[in-house]
Amino acid sequence: MAIDQHLLDLLVCPKCKGDIRLTARKDGLVCDACRLVYEIRDDIPIMLIEEAKPLQSADA
Repeated sequence: MAIDQHLLDLLVCPKCKGDIRLTARKDGLVCDACRLVYEIRDDIPIMLIEEAKPLQSADA
């Protein structure tokens, strides 16, 4: 089950409050401003700054 588009429209980066987008593989949310990826586990976005991973070119 994918994340609902309405939910994606409401979510922002917890660090900078900027826009986020889905990764190409749809397994995470990317903040381009902070260069962080927030993982999606069991269809739940993990929006904790300390859990975020640095953005790699393959994640984009």
